[in-house]
Amino acid sequence: MSEGIVYQNKDILFKILGQTYKEKSFAAYGIDLPPIRALLPTDLPKIAANEKSIDNLFLLEDGTYAIVDYESVYKKANKIKYLNYIARIMEKYFKEDETFNLRLIVIYTSDVQSAEPTLETNCFTLRTEQAFLSHIDGEAAFDEIQGKLQSGIPLADDDLMRLVILPLTVPGSEGKQEMLEKVVDLAEQITDEEQRIFTLSGVIVASDKFINREYLDQIRRRISMTQLGQLYEKEKIEYANQKVRENDLKRAKSLLNEGIDIVKIMKTYGFTEEELLHLQDENVTV
Repeated sequence: MSEGIVYQNKDILFKILGQTYKEKSFAAYGIDLPPIRALLPTDLPKIAANEKSIDNLFLLEDGTYAIVDYESVYKKANKIKYLNYIARIMEKYFKEDETFNLRLIVIYTSDVQSAEPTLETNCFTLRTEQAFLSHIDGEAAFDEIQGKLQSGIPLADDDLMRLVILPLTVPGSEGKQEMLEKVVDLAEQITDEEQRIFTLSGVIVASDKFINREYLDQIRRRISMTQLGQLYEKEKIEYANQKVRENDLKRAKSLLNEGIDIVKIMKTYGFTEEELLHLQDENVTV
């Protein structure tokens, strides 16, 4: 199975998903949360170099932050991973804010029927809110949504949210893969461009841990022939340009520290005098 979408591609997909997640809710998963205000980036401060990134981080309408993690097995040790996630988020967003609140949502695929929601020690209690997708009849939900599309009935937000996680409602790797392929095929029949983009991007991100690498490449090739593909390519170019600029800033800062003439650096990297003085005087870390 896949080791996960490479960071650049996942970062791009999150950016594409950012606006389309707005105002949707997790009610379709059986979770009582306020609507989503924003999908937040998951490039948080690192605790361990070999640790995988958070699946999803949301800002909800009530100002609460919500970690959403997908699991296909229950492991008590995963709670240590969640504690690292919490530490990262609080390091970035807490900032002495007395109103700061954070919720941890664990969505279990249909492979898991039950799990212990808490971890207690003398110094802390970790509470998770859990959703078990085993209670969702994936085939029935698929047939219902397919029927709406065939009848020309517009899809509601709950329909889209269900589509995104339908592969996770099926037990076993093969079952997930089969449902994923059905959802991708169905998503391409959605005439509303924003809904199609949301479904294709969302299902890839939600099923990241479970996607067969070869099929993931097939999806990318199919996406490249759609409007989503054009947006995806645009984001890739912007991402690459951003990385080039960040690297140039690092080199420029290094040259400034070595005492190289600022005019020479301006000619080499195209930065303005103001930008370079800001690097020099404010000791900006890139």
